[in-house]
Amino acid sequence: MAFFAITYTYAADPRIDELRPEHRAYLAALAEQGLLKASGPCPGTEPAQALLVLDVDSREVVESLLADDPFQSAGLVHQTDIVEWNPIIGVFAS
Repeated sequence: MAFFAITYTYAADPRIDELRPEHRAYLAALAEQGLLKASGPCPGTEPAQALLVLDVDSREVVESLLADDPFQSAGLVHQTDIVEWNPIIGVFAS
């Protein structure tokens, strides 16, 4: 397994508020499976952004999981940046 840090940059679209419950339910399901370790908005960013940390086998798995996110399906994520991350110190370090 490997950690991946994902940054979502959201489109300016009022549907975000409508779909937020579905988006959060989807992410909560990933957390229950042990795949999503953390997620949340980045306050004060413009355009709005969020950070997700996934613990999965590969970038391809990340891309597959993100494709099923209701925000992604609805085109509400303007940009997705994915980087593999190697935590050395702290709660995510092995």
